[in-house]
Amino acid sequence: MEDRPLADLFPPATRERWIGLVEGVLKGGDFEKRLVSKTADGIRIEPLYEPAAPVAQPMRAPGPWRIAQRVDHPETEPARALALADLEGGADALTLVFSGAPSARGYGLTAATAADLDAALSSVMLPLIAIRLDAGGRGVEAATLLKGVTERRGEALGGLDLDLGLDPIGTFAGTGRLGADFGKDLSDTLTAFDAAGFAGRACLADGRPYHEAGASEAVELAASLATAVAYLRALEAGGHDIARARDAVAVLLVADADEFLTIAKFRAMRRLWARVEAACGLEPKPLRLHAETAWRMMNRNDPFVNILRTSMAAGSAGLGGADSVTALPYTAALGLADAFARRVVRNSQIVLIEESNLARVADPAAGAGSFETLTDELTRAAWSGFQAIEAEGGIVASLRAGALQARIAMMRETRERNVATRREALTGASEFPFLAEKPVTTLDVAPLRNEPVTFGSGETLTCDPLSSRRLAEPYEALRDASDAHLAASGKRPQVFLANLGTVAVFNARSTFAANAFAAGGIEAVNEDGFDAADAVAQAFATSGARVACLCSSDAVYATRAVAAARALAAAGAARIYLAGKPGDLGDALTQAGIHGFLFAGGDLLALLTDAQDAAR
Repeated sequence: MEDRPLADLFPPATRERWIGLVEGVLKGGDFEKRLVSKTADGIRIEPLYEPAAPVAQPMRAPGPWRIAQRVDHPETEPARALALADLEGGADALTLVFSGAPSARGYGLTAATAADLDAALSSVMLPLIAIRLDAGGRGVEAATLLKGVTERRGEALGGLDLDLGLDPIGTFAGTGRLGADFGKDLSDTLTAFDAAGFAGRACLADGRPYHEAGASEAVELAASLATAVAYLRALEAGGHDIARARDAVAVLLVADADEFLTIAKFRAMRRLWARVEAACGLEPKPLRLHAETAWRMMNRNDPFVNILRTSMAAGSAGLGGADSVTALPYTAALGLADAFARRVVRNSQIVLIEESNLARVADPAAGAGSFETLTDELTRAAWSGFQAIEAEGGIVASLRAGALQARIAMMRETRERNVATRREALTGASEFPFLAEKPVTTLDVAPLRNEPVTFGSGETLTCDPLSSRRLAEPYEALRDASDAHLAASGKRPQVFLANLGTVAVFNARSTFAANAFAAGGIEAVNEDGFDAADAVAQAFATSGARVACLCSSDAVYATRAVAAARALAAAGAARIYLAGKPGDLGDALTQAGIHGFLFAGGDLLALLTDAQDAAR
C-alpha cells in the first residue's frame, strides 16, 4: 500500500481538465452563454477563477467597522430617544440626517439652532462615537450647528470622530443647483473648523446620487473619485496644504445585495484613491470610506425581504473594507422606521461582526481569484471613467453639459429593461410576490415638504438633476392599483387560468403564470384542468374574471390551444394570454384571440400593465 497523501493519488486539478469535464456536461451548449455573465460595465464574471497573488492596498484600521444608525426623526424628543436606543443597543456611530437632504426622503432633523440640535443629542456622549452629517444643501449650516453643540458642552472638536459630510457636487447632481463659489465656501469652512481644533473630514464624495439614478459600479466609482479630486483642488486653491486637504476628504459608496461586486467596488475605491495620492506626491494612507445600503434595491411590497438585502449589503461593505456602514431599515421605502425596524437592521450588523466574525481579517478577499480579478477590472474601468470626466472639464463641467447624466441614463434604461423582463429579478416584487402579505408598521409622521437648498454662494450653476428611483417602483405601481381595486370592489383584478389537460401537464406553467400575474397584483383563479374547449369557456364565464391565460404543455397547445382561445373569446374574455412561447402556432393563436404570450425573458411589465387594465 502506498504511503502518500490522498491528493497525490489524483492528477492535478487544472483549468484544462475542468473545461473538458464542463464541455461533457454542456453537450455542445455554448460555454459563454451558459456559464459566463457580464456586469453593467461589461466586466466578465467567469464561473471559475484560479488563485491570484494578493495586491497590497491600504485598508481600514484593524478591528470592526462602525455600525452607524440614521437620526432622521423631525421631532426632537423622538429623535433623541431613537438615537439613544440605537447606541445602547450596540451602534457606535450616528448619521445625522437633516431635513431637506436628498437622503432624508421627506423626513430628517429640523433643528434650527445649536440648542435644538443639542436637545436632539441630549445624553449622547459625542466623544465616544463617530458622527457623520448628512444635510445636502444645508451642509455648512448643519456643521455650524454641531460646532455650536460642542461649544455649549465645552467639548473639543479635535476630540471627536467627525465627518462634516459637505458634498456640494453630490447635491448639485441630485438637485441641479450649485453656488459657483462652492469651492471657496468649502475652504473657508475647513479653515474655520481647523482654527477651532477640528481634525476630521470636511468633504464627502458621495456615490449615492449616481447609484440611485442607475449608475453601474464603475461609473459610481468614477464619479465619486472625480468629486473627491475636485474637493482636493478646491481646498488646495483655498490655501490648504495638500496633505491636510487629503485628510479632509472622505468617500461614501453604496452597498447592494451583489456581494461580489460590492466587495470588489469598495476594494477598488481604495486602490483608486491611493493612485490619486501618489499623483499628488503623498504617501498613501487609508481613506475614510463610508457605506450605505442601496436605496434602489428596497421594496415596499414584502418588505421583510429587505432584511436579507441589507444584511448582505452591509456584510459585503464590511468585508470590502468600509469604515462605517449605515444600513437602511427594512421599512424605509414605506415611511419613517420605528424602533423595531431600527433594531432589526442594527442587530443584523451586530451578528455579522460579533457572531459571524466578518471583521476579524483586514482584507479577506485578498488572494481570491474572483475578487482580485473583479477588483482589478473595476479599478481599470473606473479609472477610464474618471479620465473621461476629467477630459470633460471635471465633474461639475460634465454634469453641467449633461454628459455624465447621458451615460447613466443609458445604463438605467438597460437595467429597467432587465427588470421588466425579469432578467434582473426582484424578490417580492417581480418574483415570488405575496398578495396576502400583512402590513408592517412605520412611525405616524407625515413627510415634510422642503424645497432643496442650493449649496454654496455666488452665481447659481444649473444642470439636469439625476433622478432617484427604486427598481421595484413599476411593479409597486401595479400593486397599488390592485390594492385600490380591492378596497373599492372587495376583490383584486383576476385572471382565469385556463388549464388544459391533467395536472402533471399544466401544473408547471400554471404555477409560473400565477406567480407572474401576482407580480402585477392580479389574482389567479381556478385550479382545475379541462379537456374540452366548451368546458373551459363555461368555467371562465362563471368565474367572474375578465382575463384568461391558457396553461399547458406545447404538445397540448398544438391540438387544443386554438379551439380553447376561440371559446374564451366567444365567452367574453377581454384579454387572453398563453403561458409559453408561440412557436409555429403564433399566427393561428393570434387569429384565435390570443393577445400576448407569457414566458421567461418576455416583457412582463408590459403584459401585466395590459392585463390589469383589462381585468379591472
